[in-house]
Amino acid sequence: MSPEGDGNLSVMSLQEFVLDGFEGGPQTQALLFALFLALYVVAVLGNLTMMVVIILDASLHSPMYFFLKNLSFVDLCYSSVIAPKALANFLSSSKVITFEGCIIQFFFFSLLGTTEGFLLAVMAYDRFVAVCSPLHYPITMCSSVCALLVLVSYCGGCLNSVLQASFTFSLPFCSSNHIDHFFCDVPPLLKLACADTTTNELVMFGLCGFFIVGTTLVVIVSYGYITVTILRMRSGGGRHKLFSTFGSHMTAVSLFYGTLFVMYAQPGAVESLEQGKVVSIFYTLIIPMLNPLIYSLRNKDVKDALRRLGQRHTAT
Repeated sequence: MSPEGDGNLSVMSLQEFVLDGFEGGPQTQALLFALFLALYVVAVLGNLTMMVVIILDASLHSPMYFFLKNLSFVDLCYSSVIAPKALANFLSSSKVITFEGCIIQFFFFSLLGTTEGFLLAVMAYDRFVAVCSPLHYPITMCSSVCALLVLVSYCGGCLNSVLQASFTFSLPFCSSNHIDHFFCDVPPLLKLACADTTTNELVMFGLCGFFIVGTTLVVIVSYGYITVTILRMRSGGGRHKLFSTFGSHMTAVSLFYGTLFVMYAQPGAVESLEQGKVVSIFYTLIIPMLNPLIYSLRNKDVKDALRRLGQRHTAT
């Protein structure tokens, strides 16, 4: 889509965007392609492995690993919404994405990102019940409750995605069709609007702030109670095992919420697009890559399950 005579795009004729991505010549684009490809391949293999291990090993058929399996699925889809198009654009001169394609990418990116936030909060609540109320844990976290919590997580993600997409793509885009990013996201899209975006920015900050603060409070309260309970334990071995699991969860939570807060829930986030590109790499590729490593390398049950599956495969 080329600009019209006055330098603006017709609102009615806008059918595609151009994802400008990162600046740099062919060598820079090739390096970025290699980096994104490596991160994406590790993320796909890691999350697929985590899902397969949890499905095949009966000892991991518990609520905690049910949620972890869903987190791996979300991470796999989350990175796949962004990475393939970004990789194609690094090797292309046009870098075009259709208007409909941009909406679809934005919708699923927002849905899966929000769902991951809810799942991390659910996992924190699961650990809270397991540590602080172990006798009630089998009843409180029965299979139907676990399925309901996952369903609510997806519904929360869908609600946020529908609201964000509705507000964002109802704007008239007539200043340019060049998105200063490597995928369709709210801040760079608001830059293209030729209307007042104050309401949209308030909606973005409000929704993201509500979801981030709400789920973060669940995480903080849950892990606060867990910490107090662990410190009261007399068994050093029990404390070590629980702190190991606790540390894995907190590492994943801190990485995810920290990057989201920097990007969406602070004033001025819409202005700092260059910073946003770098931060976006963390929550679209690096975090989905790190999560299976964090939960497997620091989790004895997962490492034992991997060893058993390896031995079973070698025996056959």
